[in-house]
Amino acid sequence: MAGTVDGQALPDGIFSLLDTDLYKLTMQCAILKYLPDVHVTYSFTNRTPNMRLNRAAFQWLQEQISSMSSIDRLPEVRAYSADSHAELANIFLTREELDYLKNTCTFFNDAYLRFLTSFRLQPSDQICVAFTPLKDTGSADDVGDVHMDVGGRWLDTILYEIPLLALTSEAYFKFCDRDWTYKNQKSRAYDKGCKLLEHGCVFSEFGSRRRRDYHTQDLVIQGLVRAAADAGGHGWKGKMSGTSNVHFAMRYGIPPVGTVAHEWFMGIASITNDYEHANETALRYWTGCFGEGVLGIALTDTFGTPTFLKAFKRMMPTPANSLQEDSKTLIPGAASPPLPPMDGDGYKGSAEERSYAQIFQGVRQDSGNPIEYVKMMRDFYDSEGIKEKKTIVFSDSLNIELCVKYMHAAEEAGFAPTFGIGTFLTNDFQHESDGQKSAPLNIVIKLSSANGRPAIKISDNIGKNTGDSETVDKVKETLGYMEKQWVQGDERSRWGGAEAEATKSVVQEK
Repeated sequence: MAGTVDGQALPDGIFSLLDTDLYKLTMQCAILKYLPDVHVTYSFTNRTPNMRLNRAAFQWLQEQISSMSSIDRLPEVRAYSADSHAELANIFLTREELDYLKNTCTFFNDAYLRFLTSFRLQPSDQICVAFTPLKDTGSADDVGDVHMDVGGRWLDTILYEIPLLALTSEAYFKFCDRDWTYKNQKSRAYDKGCKLLEHGCVFSEFGSRRRRDYHTQDLVIQGLVRAAADAGGHGWKGKMSGTSNVHFAMRYGIPPVGTVAHEWFMGIASITNDYEHANETALRYWTGCFGEGVLGIALTDTFGTPTFLKAFKRMMPTPANSLQEDSKTLIPGAASPPLPPMDGDGYKGSAEERSYAQIFQGVRQDSGNPIEYVKMMRDFYDSEGIKEKKTIVFSDSLNIELCVKYMHAAEEAGFAPTFGIGTFLTNDFQHESDGQKSAPLNIVIKLSSANGRPAIKISDNIGKNTGDSETVDKVKETLGYMEKQWVQGDERSRWGGAEAEATKSVVQEK
């Protein structure tokens, strides 16, 4: 592992509030408007449990969040509660970053931008992490399980997910799997970008959460930007549409990309305790915050795509009748009603009723069989008489071969396909010693409760079910959910090399 480049030490950790995915900011904007006082919890899951952090990695992770001044020294658990000197607590929005958001992300309202100028993370009150060694010898090499919980107001805690995941991944590859270097990362990203562009793929970089570290993502984006610049000279039809990471979008002058995550649907379902209407309620408040046609890619699989499509074909209330509609899609206690944004002439939005499926530019596929998904969406739009060409964003564990395959399937069905590519770009390494795959961690932080109720996700693949199992089963029964198992959706070995890493971990444990 390289600790320096060109003789200069590389920065550790997170040092910009915008070093996160755009959809975390858009959701925070909507939460500020409607649900500023909702309390939530988040939980961490390592889907590759045989790839465990060692004590040295865990201690480094602690240092990135706090000064480690408060540690419970019980032999079986090293528990942690961050203090006021936490590294993450020192991050704030700079004037330059504020100006960038004002000029680039014009969908953010003034109230949200004012809020961000004084926003601070407070890890001393909001984060607790612990390390449980499998066999405690006191050594820095002891491997164990990391437990991570976040809690507080949704508004205040929503931005933790991406930096905590990125830091966890960085810790693992700084202290556990060290048999790699940055060699050829930029050129490999350039080659990948060229192949995607040559095939005609429209893609964006989605790799923040599971990147090997900050420097890797920086090198990857440099390579992709160069490939995009060279594409015109070759006459390639593909396009790099941007990056989900707002900091890197600002740094390299490329568009920030993203709309909404499962978290928005999960939170609203938990708050209302109404899973039958949760999708429609989430869509209604989203369009109420940003308006028609803005951030208009719908994520369909939170509670299964078939359930979502029942809501997607419902009519969106017009400004004139939005408060006279069925109260089942109004959130009790919301800070404001889901009215569309206003301009100088009054409320924005069409006076004629249209369905959410008509209003949204397209959908995002993030679980299950992508080819079946294309067929399902084609049948849906046809049944609704929607002739407009819609977009499908594919974002589930992609590589070049899969992008090309899904592109052809989507285009043949009359869609405009785009791709959000993450781990394949920002955590694709080989071991220096033997050339074998250096497998990425498959880690997630998911909303686990809101207002005291469990928050769950079902998705279009049983391997991506998350949350309280009793609630998951109850919601599946309520919604008439049909269980699906996609062989290629095994979360334990998403990017290869799992067997080798598992063997390596067993050796560590001994």
